[in-house]
Amino acid sequence: MLADASPVTRLIHTAPAPAGFASLTQPVHHASTVLFPSVHDHEIRDGFDETRYNYGLSHTPTTLPLSRAVADWEGGYNALLTPSGLSAVSLAMLSCLSAGDHVLIPSNAYVPAKILAKGLLSRLGITHTLYDPLIGADIESLMTPATRLVWVETPGSITMEVADLPAIAKVAHAHGAQVAVDNTWSSGSLLRVFEKGADLSVQALTKYHGGHGDLLMGAVVTADHAGWHRVRETSHEIGFGVSADDAFLVLRGMQTMALRLKHVGDVALSMANWLAARPEIQRVLHPALPSCPGHETWKRDFTGSSGLFSVVFDPQYDDAAIARFVDSLQLFGIGASWGGTASLALVYRAMRGKVAGQNGEPGGHIVRLNIGLEAEADLRADLLRGMSALHGA
Repeated sequence: MLADASPVTRLIHTAPAPAGFASLTQPVHHASTVLFPSVHDHEIRDGFDETRYNYGLSHTPTTLPLSRAVADWEGGYNALLTPSGLSAVSLAMLSCLSAGDHVLIPSNAYVPAKILAKGLLSRLGITHTLYDPLIGADIESLMTPATRLVWVETPGSITMEVADLPAIAKVAHAHGAQVAVDNTWSSGSLLRVFEKGADLSVQALTKYHGGHGDLLMGAVVTADHAGWHRVRETSHEIGFGVSADDAFLVLRGMQTMALRLKHVGDVALSMANWLAARPEIQRVLHPALPSCPGHETWKRDFTGSSGLFSVVFDPQYDDAAIARFVDSLQLFGIGASWGGTASLALVYRAMRGKVAGQNGEPGGHIVRLNIGLEAEADLRADLLRGMSALHGA
């Protein structure tokens, strides 16, 4: 029929891929409309049935393998993809909370998560309380009859406190509350949150999964089918979807994630130890070092470390000196996020003095470092350049 059709019609009704073709890459299926072979098949469609395709927003042959790969990497039941890491935070919270509920959030949580609690959740009639991330089993004192969710971020993505997830989860479950963990720092592999009692895990796939700093995506991974069904229902109601091209890029990035994570973890730890010996640095906040709050918990619960850590400068260095340090860096870019190929540095001026020195003395400025894939010797040389600028040289 197409042979006799006009060129305009043939452009719309393209031929399927030829039989006998195969490659090593995941095909990219762009779709909003999904076609059905019959009226009956259309009428029995079900967005929760992953054995059938329903609509581009539900899943496609490109996004479905990604959601399953993300869940498999983390040891979860299944995953829901979202347009960004922050949208994954929102989806997890909105899936667990309703008007009149209460959520506990650590004080070191990702700042937009706390803004979400103060803003949207508050407008929906949901209250929240901030807690000390090192509280452990003492979180019992903050539980209320309305507490439905305990949020955990471990380690904190700036000050790096490592939470006692098993202790927190035990208390939360005893009160009938769910436990959701922002597990982005570990990429989902260095901390097996579902083995430690979590019900949900949130990932910013933007970071180690994507791995190249060129896309935005998030995921909510669930421990079981009931949790997945609840999160998927909320995702459908909100209308979250992801780009097929970005899904392809994350799938490709995940193929090298284990190698990248091992490399940046090794280099970051080496550089953290090197920086700890520098006179300009008052304290290194890296979970694998004893100077980091919760280090003993990290040793017990984690299998390794990633490429993100922070340093606390000696308080003698003022705003201008810290700005000179960061501005003089040539390999470390100034920007948010982490997990890409390029190293990054970010100063948190508002947090000056928030973290004390190792002996309890007043702390200085915090600078967070993301270690990329550059040669370690070059990164050390770049930081030495910054140290020279710090002293006004």
